[in-house]
Amino acid sequence: MTKPQVHVISHTHWDREWYMPYEKHHFRLVRLLDSVLDLLDRDEHFRSFHLDGQTIIVDDYLQVRPEQRERITRFIREGRLIIGPWYVLQDEFLTSAEANVRNLQIGHREASALGRVAKVGYFPDSFGNMGQAPQLLAQAGIRVAVFGRGVRPKGKHARADASSYESPYSEMVWESPDGTRVLGVLFANWYNNGMEIPVDAGQARAYWDKRLANAEKYASTSQLLLMNGCDHQPVQEDLTAALQTARELYPNYEFVHSNFVDYCEMLVHATPDDLTVIAGELRSQGTDGWGTLVNTASARVYLKQANERIQSYLEKVVEPLAAISHLSGYAYPHAELAYAWKTLMQNHPHDSICGCSVDEVHREMMTRFAKAEAMAQAIAEDSLKELAVKIDTSAFGTRAGSFPFIVFNTAGRERSGVLSVDLEVDKRPLLVPTPEEAATNVSLYQPLPQNMAAELEKLDITGFGVFDLDGNRIDAEIADLGVQFGYMLPDHGFRQPYMSRRIRVKLSVGPVPALGCKSYALAPIEEQDLQVGTEPKSLVTGPCRMANGHLAVDIAPNGTIELTHLSTGRVYRNLLTFEDTGDIGNEYMFMQPPGVQPLYSDGLKAEIKLVEDLPCTASYEIVHEWEIPANADSLLDKERQYLVAFPLRKCGRANNTVSLKLRTLVTLDADARELKFRVRFDNQATDHRLRVLFPTAIAGTQHHADSIFEIASRNTQPSAGWKNPSYTQHQHAFVAIDDDASGLAVANRGLNEYEVLRDGQGTIALTLLRAVGELGDWGHFPTPEAQCLGEHTAEFALIPYAGESSRHNAATIAYGFQTPWTVMQKEVGKGRYPGEYAWLDWEGEALALSSFKISAETGDLVARWFNTSRTPTALRILSADGAEAAYKTTILEEAVPLEVRHALPCVMQIRPAEIITAAFVRR
Repeated sequence: MTKPQVHVISHTHWDREWYMPYEKHHFRLVRLLDSVLDLLDRDEHFRSFHLDGQTIIVDDYLQVRPEQRERITRFIREGRLIIGPWYVLQDEFLTSAEANVRNLQIGHREASALGRVAKVGYFPDSFGNMGQAPQLLAQAGIRVAVFGRGVRPKGKHARADASSYESPYSEMVWESPDGTRVLGVLFANWYNNGMEIPVDAGQARAYWDKRLANAEKYASTSQLLLMNGCDHQPVQEDLTAALQTARELYPNYEFVHSNFVDYCEMLVHATPDDLTVIAGELRSQGTDGWGTLVNTASARVYLKQANERIQSYLEKVVEPLAAISHLSGYAYPHAELAYAWKTLMQNHPHDSICGCSVDEVHREMMTRFAKAEAMAQAIAEDSLKELAVKIDTSAFGTRAGSFPFIVFNTAGRERSGVLSVDLEVDKRPLLVPTPEEAATNVSLYQPLPQNMAAELEKLDITGFGVFDLDGNRIDAEIADLGVQFGYMLPDHGFRQPYMSRRIRVKLSVGPVPALGCKSYALAPIEEQDLQVGTEPKSLVTGPCRMANGHLAVDIAPNGTIELTHLSTGRVYRNLLTFEDTGDIGNEYMFMQPPGVQPLYSDGLKAEIKLVEDLPCTASYEIVHEWEIPANADSLLDKERQYLVAFPLRKCGRANNTVSLKLRTLVTLDADARELKFRVRFDNQATDHRLRVLFPTAIAGTQHHADSIFEIASRNTQPSAGWKNPSYTQHQHAFVAIDDDASGLAVANRGLNEYEVLRDGQGTIALTLLRAVGELGDWGHFPTPEAQCLGEHTAEFALIPYAGESSRHNAATIAYGFQTPWTVMQKEVGKGRYPGEYAWLDWEGEALALSSFKISAETGDLVARWFNTSRTPTALRILSADGAEAAYKTTILEEAVPLEVRHALPCVMQIRPAEIITAAFVRR
């Protein structure tokens, strides 16, 4: 009989920052890897060390120890240091689908460059696992996923219910919504079940009796996994001696100092046929709900908002603009984009983006966000500068004094919208070369006359209008911004400061083609234009009322909204009620004080004021003045200090109050199918949660949320064993409830937490702020900055739609809500591309485009879609700029040998929930 093999894997789980700031963890990392490298050199029996599945550990080490590069790469090539497949160990639900892909791509690229990538889907400490992970991993050539949360192990002799996310074994089959399967391995005894193995025989016997029994309780095979390490755990330097003791004590077991690559290879060939199949997202649905860590989605909401803004900008604006510019002949900024992504992803580890670290960590994160955003802006500006000379605006040459501007829609679908554009209508150099400079080429300057500003202010803008390519006058609001300073940085010359007269134009644009542009111009109004657009237009239909062709809005005296979807006739009432409740939990978990009821704004009288009434848009401001408890009562401080578990706390809310003024701007655009909201408030209360409620009055057992490469359908009612009164969950772009005839989606920008209340009204609760004062977890770590005192802004939108069959249409609007418009001003002139143009023309029912970029691996243009539905569909690629054929590639965007090339136009069949990446062969 074959002996059971005990795979002892040496590792450390390395949180870059958490209960200490980054540099203190960094210091300990350097010490750790110094000792690991020395141990690998002196002990040939210490076979390998697992670097936690993330390549950034090597970057961080070499930042301090650059002289160790050759040594560390040698051990990676030899398979003794195991790295990859990720760049960082991210939180999967708080980073976008494309951010998860970039993490995988950069991790593979950097691990391969260092010598070898470990093809193991490693998720040791993720706060839940994305349902599409098996599909992503399989496309990357990875057959096994290893994770620590999401499924409850029952033991091989216990009955398990797959519908409750239970498994008798630590091994199971994990299936994505598209049907892709990988072998899943759960750390049923956590990832520290083999730490600190004793050398002493007496201690070792007690140790191994327990550890082996626990491993065998869940293992479906004779391959037993023992993880020799834990969070920030130093390497066990006497492990060779400890394993020799184990071999002597337990001759019926084979003890192997192993690694994940070898262990997974053995496991794949040994697993039985009766493994449980676990489908989709793993969010600890089968637990009591107290340990899900889901409320990290609302800890320090400002982090989530910054992350959404920058990752959306990178993937939905910067990469498409850079790709478009590259198609016209400009170099693609691979290195700069990788730097921007890596800087952003340094904020994506679970203890970072989740907002569950000490205050110093999150202060440093804001600096990283700023660095990533500045680099992204620079890339976009450079791409636009190159594109400026490539787009034809000569059609505006028939109007003297025209100032053309080009609107780019880098979203995946054609769309319209209202936007503001700042234009320079007169520009004069601030400094001019002196005669000495002209003769000597020395940068000496003399200032222009002091009356420059007065001359610039003479320009009369009252006679200007906005026109499209066909000469039609567009309704627009024109405002004077006065004289302002600016500068240019030529590619081949010294900086050029100037002063300019600037104009702000607010107009409705569209439809603008997907991944395309449309040109407009500010120009003097001529006599034949005076009769155009003279009829007064307004979306305001009465006091506190607005309507366009799709939606009608009524605002009640208490500030709630009645929204009518005109095409279906469905009316949604009592929308926009604010809820405030105490929170005596921590950065990980929300806890409402026992016996304390929430407060609601619908009993207040609101101040309602019309603030904008234009042909293209209308806005009301709703102001609530609200007195809320200032903080929790004094018992909370003692309960925190004495480490009272948050579900057992007894404290309540204080009697003293502070004012919370909520200023809500409600905006309806002329052709919009969504109603937009912007809420501003100054939070001066602590220990509380603020949400906004939207009762849909749609009954149903399920709702739908935008998740990683899917619209996930989730149960509104938790499992039978759920004890936590709260049932909050993650989202990205939106959450929606629908039936056969109607539906309502709530879109957002960086508001990742929602709950569908079990109130019989199908109410969607969107979290705007959660203010707490401690980290939580294993000790007492005060986090006063997690109280989020100060000014906040939250943006969201309501999207009514015609039921389940139109859910993907609502998704398209929600994705567009997170995609900024881009505008570029240029002079009248010829260009390679017409003034209205699309660089990719495609069609596909229920498909969502998530990426348009140039592959770092092949240099080909690539585009990625995912099927938002659970039915097959077809992708029709009509054209791609300069391309003659397309082929399917993997999520890593690598060349695929023998892959069929489809001449354009072409049709590709897409499975339900499939992620499809197409690469284009150019002429």
